[in-house]
Amino acid sequence: MAGRLIGVGVGPGAPDLLTLRALRCLQHADVIFAPSMAPDVQSRAESIVVRADPDLKVRRLVFAIIRDEDARRAAHRAAAAEVVDQLSAGRSAAFITLGDPNIYSTFHHLLREVRRIDPEVAVETIPGIMAFQALAAEASLVVTDDVESLRIVTAADGPAGIESALQDLASTVVIYKGGRHLGAIVDLLRVHNRLDGAIFGELMGLEGARVAPLGLVDERSAAYLSTVIVPPGRSTP
Repeated sequence: MAGRLIGVGVGPGAPDLLTLRALRCLQHADVIFAPSMAPDVQSRAESIVVRADPDLKVRRLVFAIIRDEDARRAAHRAAAAEVVDQLSAGRSAAFITLGDPNIYSTFHHLLREVRRIDPEVAVETIPGIMAFQALAAEASLVVTDDVESLRIVTAADGPAGIESALQDLASTVVIYKGGRHLGAIVDLLRVHNRLDGAIFGELMGLEGARVAPLGLVDERSAAYLSTVIVPPGRSTP
């Protein structure tokens, strides 16, 4: 009988933000997989899990974090084949990912390739706390209120993709993966008069974590996996 593939969100970095459901799943899974840049490199997701429970054993799947689409797809297919080997033997396989497995996650890349091999694979996901939630808590920032809305965007390919979100002045805008373009993001927020109140965070829950007003951040030292929260304009009561 084929096993089950479980995408497990492990939160932004602090092991005590790993949910009880996620931890129980990992403790009962037959095998735990983690994405990694190389076989000898521990990912942030893996570091969270082993700090939460040092007895957990994690197997690394190498994902090509590069712009060469063919190389990335080949890495995803190789990882999927290794996962399917376990599932075909009737084992349950948990795949850990930062934040939530259904939002900007490596899990859906893996799942797509697993389903190419086995379209009938049994799948479930366990939600995780996201970096912007940890950042908002650290900064005591109300993300949305009343009839305000929330927009989550990525600046991985530059700031152009976030401009339409910034034009919605009634929405809080969460910007992921913008560290390499932080200077341009600051300039864009200034143009839209939305820099005041914007908060920057990186390495949430990890050593070297940083939370600061975005306008005071040196963009040259920002990490790729940084988070920015741009609150909507609110009138003072």
